[in-house]
Amino acid sequence: MKTPPVLAFVLLWATCIVRSESRPNIVFIMTDDHATQMMSAYDTLRAATPNLDRIGEEGIIFRNGFCTNSLCAPARATLLTGKYSHANGQRGNREVFDGSQRTFPKLLQSAGYQTAMVGKWHLKSEPTGFDYWNVLPGQGLYVNPVLIEMGERTTHEGYVTDIITDIAIDWVERRDPDKPFMLCYHHKAPHAQWVPSAEHDGLWEDAEIPYPLNYDDDESGRAQSVQDATNQLVPDMIKRWRTFGVAMNKEDPGDLEGAALKDWLYQQYVKDYMRVMVSVDQNVGRFMKFLKEAGLDENTVVVYTSDNGMFVGDHGRFDKRLMDEESLRIPLVVRYPKMIEAGSKTDLYSLNVDYAPTILDLAGVAIPGDMHGRSLVPILRGEEPDDWRTSFYYHYYDHPDLQFQDVPPHYGVRTERYKLIHYYPTEGVEASGWELLDLKTDPLELENQYENDQYKYVVDELKRELDRLQSELEVAGQ
Repeated sequence: MKTPPVLAFVLLWATCIVRSESRPNIVFIMTDDHATQMMSAYDTLRAATPNLDRIGEEGIIFRNGFCTNSLCAPARATLLTGKYSHANGQRGNREVFDGSQRTFPKLLQSAGYQTAMVGKWHLKSEPTGFDYWNVLPGQGLYVNPVLIEMGERTTHEGYVTDIITDIAIDWVERRDPDKPFMLCYHHKAPHAQWVPSAEHDGLWEDAEIPYPLNYDDDESGRAQSVQDATNQLVPDMIKRWRTFGVAMNKEDPGDLEGAALKDWLYQQYVKDYMRVMVSVDQNVGRFMKFLKEAGLDENTVVVYTSDNGMFVGDHGRFDKRLMDEESLRIPLVVRYPKMIEAGSKTDLYSLNVDYAPTILDLAGVAIPGDMHGRSLVPILRGEEPDDWRTSFYYHYYDHPDLQFQDVPPHYGVRTERYKLIHYYPTEGVEASGWELLDLKTDPLELENQYENDQYKYVVDELKRELDRLQSELEVAGQ
């Protein structure tokens, strides 16, 4: 027997209400340049991030999270689109993001979600797909920052991490409580230049921060392209310090040279990096406390991640971009009590192309077929899909900026044990060559095995896998 039209409409209407009420709120927290080795859920040598860790302790920690292009603007475009850089058009920091393309916030809007973007945007076009946005122009300032609220610029007095959190909380309080919401809550820290708040500026002043195990790596075992890039690092840090240190009222290294100068730079850098992260950790804790007091914590998915990894003295480096683990890895912790068992951990690979499809899946919105990522929801539920990826593709495109770094474009494939990387020439840059890194025998990534005959079969196999991934992703050959 057919259901009468009026009754069918009522049933559909009721179903929509149930789905609307049961759909979770989503808070996506992203920092800038936060390395996994500087988050104590992953490494306690130098990091103490109890509030960030708690998100994972009350949910799930992804121990193998990676970015697909270790640079600020490309990572943010990938978050929005669920696509690799070559497909969303944001290959480096110079391009203007095409805000007319389909993004997950737009799809959530169409599905009845309220959407907001607060804090670090770092894309040169205005945000689209958000009912409300209030973002830093460019990199933004740590102290007394300008923010652009729906097109209008305003200078705010205070410290940027506090201000971004205040604005995020204010928006959640002002939202329509009858609709689910998605908030991108993005911090500037710990991006350069590392300016701590007055409250945290003196932390660790008289302490010597430990050095990473590969700090003294001279890169002699690596590809020439990596050696050339690394040779620029200490001079580049001096340039940065001379350029920005004066404005930050920082101590001058004076006549220090060689290893003594490198150690001095590291101690200054790592302490300020840790100091700005204390503010992030405390503010995320404040935001999480607000969610609980507002009765929103049980039905809100909270994601914490970073746009890319970072060298914090690892290999003696002070940047990102390269396909080394410290630059490639990103933290990812997710809390959602209705779905995720507290204390969960997974070693399955997650990529930043997975974020958009995961958010859509959580919201009950269809995932477009042209997104490159996969929903992480099965993993959040405690499943281990048999067909989950065991390798992934990485591609860094940006042209070397000889003012502060000299990293050539490169692409590669990473598996559980190996990493094959190809550095290729671009306009004005002749760098080229291959690297094979064996993560089992060489976890610190000190030796290139590409020319080692014992690894020839591995190289051949990985080149086939690289071809397969480039074909699958429709990447133009290099």
